[in-house]
Amino acid sequence: MNKTTFIKNLYKAVDDKNLEDLSEFLSDNVRFCIANHDPINGKETALKANQAFFSSITSMKHHIDTVWEQDSDVICNGSVDYIRLDGSEFSAPFATVLKLQADKIADYLVYADISQL
Repeated sequence: MNKTTFIKNLYKAVDDKNLEDLSEFLSDNVRFCIANHDPINGKETALKANQAFFSSITSMKHHIDTVWEQDSDVICNGSVDYIRLDGSEFSAPFATVLKLQADKIADYLVYADISQL
């Protein structure tokens, strides 16, 4: 699968808040870090963190502007639109850096200011 398709499928799983599909993208020893939170290690821990985040919002939709790839590294940027639990909306730019091993995400670094969520 090419990297643009990989990113689109990854963010479809995220936007759908589908942990089962997201799990398919992650290596067992993934390191996950979003915004200014401390990094966490391991697939199950990363999925639990995503589940907690997913339950803190009604929905989200990522809009991918650009995808870059270099060897096993993939970088993308764009914007994400959130709907909070109270129905209000918030949008933020984001960038994601992925390091892949055997077509699974080993390093998952998300740069976005989600402090207003």
